Amino acid sequence: MIALKFAKPLAWLLLAGIIFVTVSPIGLRPHTITSVNLDRALAYMAVGFAFVLAYPRHWMAVAVLLVFGAVAIEFLQYLSPTRHARLHDAAVKAAGASIGVLAGLAAMKLRGLRPAEGSPS
Repeated sequence: MIALKFAKPLAWLLLAGIIFVTVSPIGLRPHTITSVNLDRALAYMAVGFAFVLAYPRHWMAVAVLLVFGAVAIEFLQYLSPTRHARLHDAAVKAAGASIGVLAGLAAMKLRGLRPAEGSPS
């Protein structure tokens, strides 16, 4: 249960990091050895997973908010002159978030927790 204790701050820190990387100038975007689409999907998968563990009773709301949030955060790129919003990028992020939520639910099931009986929110 100690891991679930750190899930809330981790989830919010991951989300803040995603927002920063998404709306900051392109030069501040971290460079990795994977493709940008894989980077996007993995980042949102981690956020989806962390938020489900952090808020197990609200996993469905987490899923919906992360999908809509992925689109909204993508369109925040219009505020930066060096960035551009693309529907394809938003779809990759939304898919990653959905997979992360499903992985979080599967992890909870493996640990014997049910979403409706998760830790108190």
